[in-house]
Amino acid sequence: MHRNPLKELLRQYRDCSPSNEVAKAFTEFVNTHANCFERSQEEGHVTASAWIVDPKQKQVLLIHHKKLGLWLQPGGHCDGDPNVVRVAKKEVREETGLKDFRIFSEEIFDLDIHKIPQWKTVPAHYHYDVRFLIYANSQQPIAMSGESNALRWFDFSGISEMTPDASVIRMAGKVRLKLRD
Repeated sequence: MHRNPLKELLRQYRDCSPSNEVAKAFTEFVNTHANCFERSQEEGHVTASAWIVDPKQKQVLLIHHKKLGLWLQPGGHCDGDPNVVRVAKKEVREETGLKDFRIFSEEIFDLDIHKIPQWKTVPAHYHYDVRFLIYANSQQPIAMSGESNALRWFDFSGISEMTPDASVIRMAGKVRLKLRD
């Protein structure tokens, strides 16, 4: 049986924002589904992603997701790994080609629960996404993975015009608050 470090991360996140309904629902899901890190958990499963900003906090690196057709932060399935920080870092390397980056904090930056539509034989399900804030120099080389249509740095000022995704817009606002602290 794997140790579940996510439970402690969720407790810390809830302590900072006790009225957060997403955190409550997320915690309930993790506490009631022993296989929450496996894709075989068809109702939904835990994923991990990274909100990647340049050190001057002026730009964010996003992928244009092939299946969903949206500009989103890099991330992916845990596939059995309960260490969501490690999964987020792995996804950064795989989906952006970044070699030099650092995590702002191993504390949760954001949580989101979103429905994934049916894709071929995979039924619709939920992703319980844990997000971490990561710094990377926007001048270093990037390389798109096969899961994306495009990969590029965006100025924070234009985020709301380029995506309808509420969680992406929310994270853009949160990063400004977090970095001012």
